[in-house]
Amino acid sequence: MRHALIFAAGLGERMRPLTNHTPKPLLTARGKPLIAWHLEKLAAIDVRYVVINTSHLAEQFPQMLGDGSQWGLRIRYAYEGPTPLETGGGMLNALPLLGPEPFIVINGDVWTDADFGALPKEPEGVAHLLMVNNPPHHVQGDFALDAQGKLHDEGGPRLTYSGIGVYKRELLQDWRAVADPVDEKPARFKLAPLLRAAMRRGEVSGSHHRGEWTDVGSPERLAALNSENP
Repeated sequence: MRHALIFAAGLGERMRPLTNHTPKPLLTARGKPLIAWHLEKLAAIDVRYVVINTSHLAEQFPQMLGDGSQWGLRIRYAYEGPTPLETGGGMLNALPLLGPEPFIVINGDVWTDADFGALPKEPEGVAHLLMVNNPPHHVQGDFALDAQGKLHDEGGPRLTYSGIGVYKRELLQDWRAVADPVDEKPARFKLAPLLRAAMRRGEVSGSHHRGEWTDVGSPERLAALNSENP
């Protein structure tokens, strides 16, 4: 895989006041911006092209990250306008900047010690999701991972989607038939309904990461992450 997409367009409402003047992926986590951890990991596995979708305080991303050359990457920015396009709309908006092969997708507001190199380069179906143990703020989990490595929307025990996965463009092929967009110009819709539909077809695989992972969704979680030894 030579391409990756980082979701960085969120408004960061739960992180206020920290995000009043700084986008959440640019907040400092263990000594560097959250997003820099992802960029370093991507460069280490020979990803070369990274698309970062932006909205809230979008101008700060190129100001801080530049063109990606400091990591040996080429960064391109996919601006979504003043209102984010959700995960599905954001991916659809970024597709013209991504290559034809499968690409890594990462939520810009998570921190993990996961090895991105362990992700499959070519998922058997349309997506492969990295799953983690359910955190205290999401005890119900998201999807069930069976012994064959397939993910299901029903059954259990359930794990939480880490916000990291490998996707094929085909997942979005029939998005209008599955998604419920708020507005088609531009398209604004969530990715989860498309993933659930693909799971029912047996086209989504998964793996379980048992190491460190934090959804940096509140000032308290960021403070806890920064208080831990790296």
